[in-house]
Amino acid sequence: MNVLRWWWGLLLAFALVALVRVFLPLPFANEIIIFSIYTMGCNYLLGRIGFISFGQPAYLAVGAYATAFYLFYFGNNPYVGILIGVLAGIVVSFAIGPLFVRLRGDYFALVNLALAVIIFYLMQKVLAGITHGDNGLWFLTSMTSTPVLDLSRPDQFFIFAFLVAFALWAFYKYLDDSIFGACCLATKLNEDKVKFLGYSSFNIRLFAFVIANTTTALAGAMYAVYLGFVSPEITSPARAADPVVVTILGGVGTLYGPIVGSIVYTGMKDVLSKVLGNWELVIGFVLVFIMLAGEKGIWGTLEPLIKKTFLRVTGNAADRGGSSR
Repeated sequence: MNVLRWWWGLLLAFALVALVRVFLPLPFANEIIIFSIYTMGCNYLLGRIGFISFGQPAYLAVGAYATAFYLFYFGNNPYVGILIGVLAGIVVSFAIGPLFVRLRGDYFALVNLALAVIIFYLMQKVLAGITHGDNGLWFLTSMTSTPVLDLSRPDQFFIFAFLVAFALWAFYKYLDDSIFGACCLATKLNEDKVKFLGYSSFNIRLFAFVIANTTTALAGAMYAVYLGFVSPEITSPARAADPVVVTILGGVGTLYGPIVGSIVYTGMKDVLSKVLGNWELVIGFVLVFIMLAGEKGIWGTLEPLIKKTFLRVTGNAADRGGSSR
């Protein structure tokens, strides 16, 4: 029973994504899963470290282009391509992290946005001979079928993406309940006390930065494999606020906010854009309402109610089982 209570959120996430797959088209479900992975990194940075980043498209592009370069120029195994995208995310995060995490507040947000702009123009103009500029790299037909789960098929890619997302949820759940997760939150709230206890706030922020942006790079690699195409648009500064918006919609610092925010944001984008030309205006009003209502987001508001109901039900079941014995 304790195990069930411990992982009740993962079970709920499983049910939520299963409902998405059953009642919504497959492309929509795949987009939600990948976008939720994309948002996880931004959510962890903002909710646990206090870093607001408008440069997540840069790390998304790192993973996407690393995968695309392999699949277009060197190989055809999508699993290897995704692994290369993740490794690229780790390398880039460790390379720039020691410089970026020394910055706080607005400076951190702006320097990440500047990085997204730099990478956008690198891929669009400077490295156009390799990236093919706005025409992008097309490699969908060059990917080979893979055993167990064939990632070139959308239905099997969904299973793979769901398993990856589920593993990431479990990983971030473990981080939240670990000493490292507590140190991350403590660094956000009171850095002086963390230093007094003998922990290095710099190392804590650095590793959190690497973990979050490697997750974003993983999402980029999965986008590349799923679409079979990568262009500079993936790192467009115009979409820099997307993961931040989804984080606020779902609930800053909540474990399952990214999936809830992704469903709401993607649903509004796909549905409202067919009716309203300026669908972003609706998102803006929703964000203002959420912030004025308490800054908890959708999942942050619903989680206590769902958790209380779940614990009451399981508690009653345990009491009935004990009384019957």
